[in-house]
Amino acid sequence: MTDPIADYLTRVRNAIMANHRVVEIPASNLKKEITKILFEKGYILNFKFVEEGPQGSIKIALKYDPVNKVNAIKKLIRVSSPGLRKYVGYKDMPRVLNGLGIAVLSTSKGVMTDKEARELKVGGEVLCYVY
Repeated sequence: MTDPIADYLTRVRNAIMANHRVVEIPASNLKKEITKILFEKGYILNFKFVEEGPQGSIKIALKYDPVNKVNAIKKLIRVSSPGLRKYVGYKDMPRVLNGLGIAVLSTSKGVMTDKEARELKVGGEVLCYVY
């Protein structure tokens, strides 16, 4: 697999389209950090790290509106790819849906959202947009 982050986002996207409650994804440290950010920002209901096998896995419980059965995540867009990396400074930080969505960045101080990176005045690689 050449792009594990794109695979992660695609598995979540496919589970949302199929109205699954839980999705299981092979684990890595970067995927764990992205999952924690999605949980903190309220895009997923819960998550669990399973340490079985050589790699382990992440079980993500997707969040749905009980009345309309609409998922909390509308779009997951991969920005930086292995063939074309997208780096930004803190002054050029993207605003997703005018601040309603989040951009997930990999910085020198760890994986964080665009708002946190702006406050810490650090730039980095834009991994994905979530809204």
